Amino acid sequence: MSEKNIVVIPGDGIGEEITSAAVRILNKIASKSNITLTFEKHLAGGAAIDAYGVPLPDSTIKAAKNADAVLLGAVGGPKWDSVPPEIRAEKAILGLRKELGLYANLRPIKVSEALIEFSPLKAAAISGVDILLVRELNGGIYYGAKNEAAMVNGVEQASDLEIYSAPEVRRIVTLACQAAKLRRNQVVSVDKANVLASSRLWRKVANETAKTFADVSLSHLYVDNCAMQLILAPKQFDVIVTNNLFGDILSDEAAVLTGSIGMLPSASIGDGTGLYEPIHGSAPDIAGLGLANPVGTILSAAMLLRYSLGAEQAANQIEQAVEQVLVEGYRTADLYKHGSTKVTTEEMAGLIEGKL
Repeated sequence: MSEKNIVVIPGDGIGEEITSAAVRILNKIASKSNITLTFEKHLAGGAAIDAYGVPLPDSTIKAAKNADAVLLGAVGGPKWDSVPPEIRAEKAILGLRKELGLYANLRPIKVSEALIEFSPLKAAAISGVDILLVRELNGGIYYGAKNEAAMVNGVEQASDLEIYSAPEVRRIVTLACQAAKLRRNQVVSVDKANVLASSRLWRKVANETAKTFADVSLSHLYVDNCAMQLILAPKQFDVIVTNNLFGDILSDEAAVLTGSIGMLPSASIGDGTGLYEPIHGSAPDIAGLGLANPVGTILSAAMLLRYSLGAEQAANQIEQAVEQVLVEGYRTADLYKHGSTKVTTEEMAGLIEGKL
């Protein structure tokens, strides 16, 4: 494999700690797998606001577009909550998705057998859960026209526009069906077609698209019912595909099933450079204390190898190393219970590195 360039954006809060841990693991697996990786750091989020006055500098966008993959920590924090809406730290994420043409967010919700006790659900309900949630990233209410709060006829009001086109729906449903063919051939499309016009278009195009995948079974759920079913019977799901807003909410709900959002990775893919990040936030209250769980970022690095570099074996080895460390009872603070062994962020990375 030729040399691959990875742009690392630590972001804010615990971002530096968790991305450093993931880079450590990537360097280790690269040395064993005949992969040559180079890394360059760039700013985004609150750190970029402090340095440049904007959450996503042009230099970061340019580097990301030229990279083979982007590894992101987390952005935001109370320090930047009072800045104008147009330069909030979270705009960095939306901007990167837009600039890189990333229209699909993949979130695997797979329960480690070693961590079943941490799930809020009973072991019988959660054991064996393996869901891939496919969230549309580049459209919907997050990118529609916005009217900030203003007085209209003596009443303060604001609005956000939910808008989707048929091609946007078709490409995300196509990706979900392709993913299902590598799994259990079942796709649930989630909408609110009983109320929303945009959801009625979504459902129509989803049905049309799924007809081209003879082996894939497509069904539909309203978003409120899907939220309930994720709690009542999560093992029924294989692939879930939904819009930007519903996907944002459902993916976090599904994440809690595993016991800790610190464990879960994500991949944002599309027309340009893939972006990989854990699903948790920047946790500024524990930054620099060695308490952060790096596993979500390390597993995001495994997804980077799989989806952007085509290094499936290396990705599998990282995932297996993580599972082995968990089986042996090592836990960061968010998962620690009596009888396990508490480790720091850096120690957890070292244990995983050792398994490799």
